Amino acid sequence: MPHDTSDTPSVSPASLVGEEYEVEVGPVAHGGHCIARTDEGRVLFVRHSLPGEKVIAKVTEGDETSRFLRADAVRILAPAKDRVEAPCPFSGPGRCGGCDWQHVKPGAQRRFKGEVIAEQLERLAGLTPEEAGWDGTVMPAEGDKLPAGQVPAWRTRVQYAIDADGRAGLRRHRSHEVERIDHCMIAAPGVDELGVEKREWPGMASVEAIAATGSHDRQVVLTPRPGGRLPLVELDRPVSVLRVDERDGAVHRVHGRAFVRERADGRTYRVGNGGFWQVHPQAADTLVKAVMQGLMPRKGETALDLYCGVGLFAGAIAERVGEQGAVLGVESSKRAVEDARHNLGDLPRVRIEHGRVDRILPRTGITETDLIVLDPPRAGAGKQTVRHLASLAPRRIAYVACDPAALARDLAYFREEGYRTRTLRAFDLFPMTHHVECVAILEPVKKDA
Repeated sequence: MPHDTSDTPSVSPASLVGEEYEVEVGPVAHGGHCIARTDEGRVLFVRHSLPGEKVIAKVTEGDETSRFLRADAVRILAPAKDRVEAPCPFSGPGRCGGCDWQHVKPGAQRRFKGEVIAEQLERLAGLTPEEAGWDGTVMPAEGDKLPAGQVPAWRTRVQYAIDADGRAGLRRHRSHEVERIDHCMIAAPGVDELGVEKREWPGMASVEAIAATGSHDRQVVLTPRPGGRLPLVELDRPVSVLRVDERDGAVHRVHGRAFVRERADGRTYRVGNGGFWQVHPQAADTLVKAVMQGLMPRKGETALDLYCGVGLFAGAIAERVGEQGAVLGVESSKRAVEDARHNLGDLPRVRIEHGRVDRILPRTGITETDLIVLDPPRAGAGKQTVRHLASLAPRRIAYVACDPAALARDLAYFREEGYRTRTLRAFDLFPMTHHVECVAILEPVKKDA
């Protein structure tokens, strides 16, 4: 008869949090950390370190059964030449999680991002940089090439977490704990001028500050704690106020405009209810230029703009294909669709559909198109969507990606469907963080006659 173990207490694996290891730091990895191994062979993902350093790494996550451990470099025994003193007083182990590379020279940050892109391309797509048409560089945005110790103030949207005392801060890495701050070095001047950190926010869970670069529009989006009452908002600059409904996440206007106005490629775009717009002031124009140079739209062509947001790429393509052309945009956010239709209302050759790309595209009846641009969320487009896009036989595809791993996976799917990567360009539109933006241009593989 089997022994009944229902009352036998299970033994949890021993936590290793707090354990310290002296390690030699290996290569940079995707996610803002470097890889190291303990003498016993345990893999550590070590933040606040650099390749080639010798450090004391303190475990922040993991137990005896974990495939890898997360750790912070709490003491630097042998620093790398690319290390600098972090300019931000809130950066470092156990502190603000907003920046990954405050301790790294700006040029080295871009080099490490390039190494990560190359590693992801090789591992997930089987592509060398040469095969992807990429020279291996990550380009800084205009005005961001600064000496070591100086930090570009680029972030036009900052989501502040509010602590139990009603004071603003930023979350610690992989934590709900709030690091109270009085100034964010990477916040754009328009955000900094609002002075969110200077006042108290009782009853609020978060305050998002938005400073449009295409206008003087300023906005705060308040998310109350359950039962929290909205405070009277008196900031250092005129500002519109929105509120997130705690029950359904809907965004409501409290006072002022429900949108901010942004500009790119010579057009003005309305972005409502705290909706998505590129965070770096130069990002929208930089990406439009890269996409248009890659696609080279011709008069009279048809195009798809997938995950189109408020219509940035659809507007740029529509201007170039002319009155005889046609552009279909697809977007899942209802508010973004409303904004896109407003933004491109003067272009009758543009149509915007509301819904998920994988559901809407098959219903359109479209069987072919000349051009496709897609800017999917961080998870990527996925195999089924890639297969559908390739079946439309576009002459060129522009893929805009904020995650090199998702990009590499989808490039592999495109290759299976007969599309090769013609060129790839990478842009450092998130300085001081591990994030990087890429634009890949794909075209059909020429079949031998």
